[in-house]
Amino acid sequence: MMITDDRLSPDSRDFVAALASGLEVLQAFDQQHPRMTLSEVATKTGMDRAKARRFLLTLHALGYLDKQQRHFALTPRVLQLGNAFLAANPYRVVIQHYLEEITREIGESTSLGVLDGDDVVYIARSAAEHRLMAIRLSVGTRLPAAYTSMGRVLLAQLPEAELAACLARVSLQAHTEHSITDKAELRRAIEQVRRQGYAIVDQELDSGLRSVAVPAFDQRGQLLGAINISTNAARVDMSTLTGRFLPLLQDKARLIRESLQG
Repeated sequence: MMITDDRLSPDSRDFVAALASGLEVLQAFDQQHPRMTLSEVATKTGMDRAKARRFLLTLHALGYLDKQQRHFALTPRVLQLGNAFLAANPYRVVIQHYLEEITREIGESTSLGVLDGDDVVYIARSAAEHRLMAIRLSVGTRLPAAYTSMGRVLLAQLPEAELAACLARVSLQAHTEHSITDKAELRRAIEQVRRQGYAIVDQELDSGLRSVAVPAFDQRGQLLGAINISTNAARVDMSTLTGRFLPLLQDKARLIRESLQG
């Protein structure tokens, strides 16, 4: 499933600014900012203190935030928002089955991701015992699409106008010495993915992280997302990635398409 960019402009009469601001406050809390004061939330969101205070207290009243003296923190109720998305997309159960099959067969982590803006969001995952990145990947994790194999597969599925808009606004940075930092080079990489039907990203986001991804469709040809296999470059060479892992991934993508009626 592709999350599209056909959205209202903030200056549209149908755009509810208060709702947008409330969601912005919720999204301000993250791994680096699990607990914040009113002043910290106001600074992080760019709101004035009075406005930030109203949203914090409203979210606290609704049960989405906990308040301990001067600090606010998310409560488990926010998980209902994400669970609603997961429950509304039952194809995840089918794909999860095939991801787990891959992990059992080759002992590597596999995931399903969808595109949201300039990020790829993990919505299903089968994790191997070994850890690949400094951060722990899980359902809900967001990574820059430009530097992940799933992201490049999903970018390659975009209509040309949407891809051009994405490349115009995306900010590229050197996560490692292998990272693409030139937009023309990134476009060439995405066009190659379009031609060959899969993406390989080798240590561009994290040193030692190597992955391969393919698109996943239902029987009607509707894009559900991208599935990948991620591994350690010191343990798995490129010939194994392309000669064994890629055909396995392509076979599971075929089985997913055959299993889903759309």
